[in-house]
Amino acid sequence: MRADYLFTSESVSEGHPDKVSDQISDAIVDLFLSKDDQARVACETLTTTQRVVLAGEIRCKGVFENGAWADGALEEIERTVRNVVKEIGYEQSGFHWETFEFENYLHAQSDHIAQGVDASGNKDEGAGDQGIMFGFACDETPDLMPATLDYSHKILQRLAADRKSGAAPFLEPDSKSQVTLKYENGKPVACTAVVVSTQHAPGYHEGEKEAELKAYVRKVVGEILPEGFLSDATRWHINPTGKFEIGGPDGDAGLTGRKIIVDTYGGAAPHGGGAFSGKDPTKVDRSAAYVTRYLAKNIVAAGLAKRCTIQVAYAIGVSEPLSLYVDTHGTGTVADEKLEEAIRQVAARKLGGLTPRGIREGLHLNKPIYRQSAAYGHFGRTAAGDAFPWEKTDLAADLREAVG
Repeated sequence: MRADYLFTSESVSEGHPDKVSDQISDAIVDLFLSKDDQARVACETLTTTQRVVLAGEIRCKGVFENGAWADGALEEIERTVRNVVKEIGYEQSGFHWETFEFENYLHAQSDHIAQGVDASGNKDEGAGDQGIMFGFACDETPDLMPATLDYSHKILQRLAADRKSGAAPFLEPDSKSQVTLKYENGKPVACTAVVVSTQHAPGYHEGEKEAELKAYVRKVVGEILPEGFLSDATRWHINPTGKFEIGGPDGDAGLTGRKIIVDTYGGAAPHGGGAFSGKDPTKVDRSAAYVTRYLAKNIVAAGLAKRCTIQVAYAIGVSEPLSLYVDTHGTGTVADEKLEEAIRQVAARKLGGLTPRGIREGLHLNKPIYRQSAAYGHFGRTAAGDAFPWEKTDLAADLREAVG
């Protein structure tokens, strides 16, 4: 590993068009899981000027059975979608929660896919698709996340909170951030560049209003980054293109699953390729990415490594993973092969294994907990209730014991 370098990660806000789509898709997952904890959902969302379109495959008792919708189900789906957009804050002529056109093309899950996933007879529940999934953790922040991504997320979360509270009434929902940090001896020590582009109320691109917006952004960034990270050498790019009044789905079409690096580790670790939002937890794109994060985070929390990447792979319809790989990037206190064996032991004992069923049941994933994961990252998060169970560090002692 290089010891001295610059590294950059970006984030996008809940009002970014792709994130609007992600949140709608996950709100549909939550809606169906609230009705049937064994629901199957693969929901894709398109957002554009005054239009939201759903498409995908579902199966849900009491909502959609034998190819027919239950009474009131279609209306509840539309209410759910409009409520997501309302909570984000879109009340603009080009995208308004109350007046956009809505189309729903959700339909029954393929029987040929279902036969591979469902448990039957002596066959355990299989993976919903083939694929590779990665989990990662590092000791750069208290959340055990890459610092560049952690700060990028937190900047935009603050902007959204201030917009909704009225503390920054000139902000609109769509925004992006990017943080570049200087690393020395593998640790972040300074911020060399900050980029923040935020949609704004009319007139905040020039004169005193522009100065007010830029001063506000500088203040927020200063409060998010550690003391001493900002200096006269830090380069600032705040709304570098100028006016940003047209944003969200009116400015750029949004699709579910287009921000997978924002969702995961900001480029500091590999990503398997599959998106998370809109998928129920039988889909290993989602659940296996969560369990590998859970295991990697516990390895770092246990003091067994400062940096840990885990990969698993699955075949559609097959329950056991095809492979398990651990890389501690030269920071481990024991051999990576020993950590792989410890993971197998601990996962079998505490989760019921790394099968799709073991992951779902071990992490209690069959609950409506996904909407809040669909903006500001799926990892490094905490929330009240049952959300983000993959962020717990309750396996640290077990892993230490397993490696002796």
